[in-house]
Amino acid sequence: MPFVDAHTHTWGPNVAELPWLADDLPSGWEGAYTHADLLTDMDAYGVDEAVVVTPPLYGRGPRANEYTMRSIEAHPNRLWGVGLLDVFADRETVRADVRRVTGHGRILGIRMHPALAYGTPPGPVDRTANWIADDRLEPAWEAAAAADAIVFLLAKAPQLPAIDAIALEHPGVRIVVDHMAWPDEETAPDERPWTAFEDLAERENVAVKVSSLPRSATDEWPYESLYPYVRRLVDWFGSDRLLLGSDYP
Repeated sequence: MPFVDAHTHTWGPNVAELPWLADDLPSGWEGAYTHADLLTDMDAYGVDEAVVVTPPLYGRGPRANEYTMRSIEAHPNRLWGVGLLDVFADRETVRADVRRVTGHGRILGIRMHPALAYGTPPGPVDRTANWIADDRLEPAWEAAAAADAIVFLLAKAPQLPAIDAIALEHPGVRIVVDHMAWPDEETAPDERPWTAFEDLAERENVAVKVSSLPRSATDEWPYESLYPYVRRLVDWFGSDRLLLGSDYP
């Protein structure tokens, strides 16, 4: 069985042909992190395949996913992709964009960022933003179901009840909650709002990424501070609905 990293990123240099529209590089990072860089690091650490999630550097417009597409096409046997698009565009545009982005055989679905205020990406963290429940997103849910595309949600714990309602209303849409809802100093593993995951686990169309652990941990590897979170997710979702991802680099 291949070892798959379910959450990585790549991006090219900031050039006129494909310019950055945001400035959201990982802390301490300068310049590009290309698909060749990713493959070099995958080989060094024994990773067979990886999922490249489009970073917000390129906005949400028609070219947002171009570098992701270039990455998976350069390494078609090892890389998969997840795309971005403007989910608040008009109905027909959203439907067409979902079909366009997910029409590539190795694009698994689209990503939304409920943990961030919607606007110019990346946007500030907003753990109570309610735009994910906006009725104007209905075309996106419908299009995702029609395309059999997964919707990946970067949410914070207070938004889990809204995701629960969406999963119930749209059982044909497969949903993955990224980064365990990004636990932090305000989310205890045995208290609300983070334990709302237990309710969410009742939805068979929902899975969770155990990913970006270094960003949530309060200690160094092996991140023992996060053991209680992971144990509860295993109890609630089972290992078959958990995805391991690094959020690399």
